[in-house]
Amino acid sequence: MDFIKDYALFLEKEIQNIKFPSSPANLYDPLSYFLTLGGKRMRPMATLIAGDLFGASLEKTKFAALAVELFHNFSLIHDDIMDKAPLRRGKITVHEKWNENIAILSGDVLFVKAYELLSKNDCNHLMPLLACFNRTAVEVCEGQQLDMDFEQREEVTLDEYINMIRLKTSVLLGAAFEMGAIIAEASEENIQNIYSFGVNLGIAFQIQDDLLDLYGESDKVGKQKGGDILADKKTILSILAKSAASEAQKTELINLKYESNNELKIKRSLELFETLNVKENCTLVMNEYYSKALKSVEDINVNNSKDKLLTLFQILKQRQY
Repeated sequence: MDFIKDYALFLEKEIQNIKFPSSPANLYDPLSYFLTLGGKRMRPMATLIAGDLFGASLEKTKFAALAVELFHNFSLIHDDIMDKAPLRRGKITVHEKWNENIAILSGDVLFVKAYELLSKNDCNHLMPLLACFNRTAVEVCEGQQLDMDFEQREEVTLDEYINMIRLKTSVLLGAAFEMGAIIAEASEENIQNIYSFGVNLGIAFQIQDDLLDLYGESDKVGKQKGGDILADKKTILSILAKSAASEAQKTELINLKYESNNELKIKRSLELFETLNVKENCTLVMNEYYSKALKSVEDINVNNSKDKLLTLFQILKQRQY
């Protein structure tokens, strides 16, 4: 566990060393604010862990790790605008603290800064890193668009949902591992295996996130409790609820979309979910992807210890916020 603290301190120090100009303040102040909100930093940590596993130093992998973190934060700033989210990591979102136009523009700058950091890598690794980064950036946007499209549909299948979160959330974690492996010059087979580990872990992580949105403690989760229900988002909870519901229950779930009393909307949704064993069924699907992630770890062929990889796995699996 000590290495997690060491990596976290290393990353925080490097993030603090990222300096923005003082002017125009409304462009750069939101970035300084957002990066100080913290977060789990699991994506840049994944890059460091993958590099270490295949023999690359922290100094070699840090720029890719930071690029991943800045891209992730860019996506969060823009997601919060689209979701009309009031809180992120327990603090006011950028578009609420400033305004939407400032949040859009500041997020764009963060995206550019991610490329700037990525370009600091050795030229021998730069082309595969850019290919990975660009592919992932497009996929994340595809996932976000699917997520918004789903809001306009009454019916979304479980397979469609899994594909959406794979694109929106998990491919970035997979890419974070992949970039660390690229810099360490791992074999193509090992690169694919550690990417698959990240993708499957990311899918399980997002399902857990959906569960925590409703069942977690809001002061720890750092987001509004039941925010997905209030935003009428198609999460695995709502999808599995509809698939198990009677016609009467399905009608009520659909009608709750128009309920103006937020407290009642969350309360009644939760009651229906409990009746339909939604939490238990979500957990079964989540554990299926955790198992797939572990299988990918087993397939990695390396002489070095996989303990750091497995420790991160356990931390993410056991998280409560």
